[in-house]
Amino acid sequence: MASLVSTHLLLQLVLVFSFFHFNLAARRLADSSETQQPLLFQYHNGPLLTGKISINLIWYGKFKPSQRAIISDFIASLSTSTPTKAQPSVATWWKTTDKYYHLVNSKKPSTLGLSVGTQIIDETYSLGKSLSNQQIEELASKGAQKNAINVVLTSDDVAVEGFCMSKCGTHGSLKDASVQGKSYKFAYIWVGNSETQCPGQCAWPFHQPIYGPQSPPLVAPNNDVGLDGMVINLASLLAGTTTNPFGNGYFQGPKYAPLEAASACPGVYGKGAYPGYAGDLLVDPATGASYNANGANGRKYLLPALIDPSTQTCSTLV
Repeated sequence: MASLVSTHLLLQLVLVFSFFHFNLAARRLADSSETQQPLLFQYHNGPLLTGKISINLIWYGKFKPSQRAIISDFIASLSTSTPTKAQPSVATWWKTTDKYYHLVNSKKPSTLGLSVGTQIIDETYSLGKSLSNQQIEELASKGAQKNAINVVLTSDDVAVEGFCMSKCGTHGSLKDASVQGKSYKFAYIWVGNSETQCPGQCAWPFHQPIYGPQSPPLVAPNNDVGLDGMVINLASLLAGTTTNPFGNGYFQGPKYAPLEAASACPGVYGKGAYPGYAGDLLVDPATGASYNANGANGRKYLLPALIDPSTQTCSTLV
């Protein structure tokens, strides 16, 4: 099949997947040609997130309890303290990030432990159904700000500045947090549910892409195109947040448009992946769903490849 795809389409798809699926820094389309050049994945001497970190979830808009469970079970699955017997696992996928910490200090590498923190539910759309980037930061500030990553999740009927046009989600940090008289930087993430707005951009491979070969979409492992797409983007952003939380950690390319731990491997989920093909994945015989990781409570997820910093290659679970 790959031989039938023209060079032009291959380049076009690489740009699309880099731009939409794993856009951690809200890159502009005009910048994407620059980020396609061979670049060394480097450590820029800044701090990484360490210690015990709570992931606080801020639900903005209408989400069913079953949808919230998909995300919270994914977060719980990251920890090796809640192991799943089924392999490959979400925790095994997350262990790749340990290599980043080992390279910073091989003799005494720092450790990172993630857990589900508090959950804030805003079903009344307190800031309306059209949000600016500043309002996303306002929502992120509602969560606890010390030893935390605050994750804002917007429902499929909420428009966010730049959503679908230039990004599927973002991560960043805010400096104005004050805890017991001391100011801290805290990391935050925003991810939108793209099911009704732009699934071909932000929920691939569970929806046909807007460009390139129109092969049938994969069956979503939790039977929810929007939420399973959110898991992919959240996973990518979590990897970028922990290894480049303040813009001076691990990344390649320009600082204003970095490729990070997952976004440096756009569209890659299994071995043999190429633009338009997610790779050789596991398939649930009962549902026909494609996945590459097992999680808590019998969940299955599709997670992006991560750059292995020791080999400078994309590492997949399957």
